[in-house]
Amino acid sequence: QVQLVESGGGLVQAGGSLRLSCAASGLTFSSYTMAWFRQAPGKEREFVAAVNWGGANTYSADSVKGRFTISSDNAKNTLYLQMNSLKPEDTAVYYCAARRGPYSSYHPRYNYWGQGTQVTVSS
Repeated sequence: QVQLVESGGGLVQAGGSLRLSCAASGLTFSSYTMAWFRQAPGKEREFVAAVNWGGANTYSADSVKGRFTISSDNAKNTLYLQMNSLKPEDTAVYYCAARRGPYSSYHPRYNYWGQGTQVTVSS
């Protein structure tokens, strides 16, 4: 059974940093695309960043390029999202997701989801 558990969210001032973690069990990173999505109140769930095949390739949304970095520790089966230069518009619930297949930024294509972690950026 696949389980994804996020941690690391919180309240931070604009310009600050946070590091999200996603501990995965029941899957092997090298066979999955792992991704971060976020959803703000009243908005659609949106793609943030992804990494596939155990870290071979990374992808990120234009809105976070240069500020957020996705990485994975295959030995620990843990996914990370380092978020720097945070802005109030980054405020959302951040979700870890897994897809047994190639990269996609389309959230319905992801099979497994964590419970989410709240990130709030104050101005």
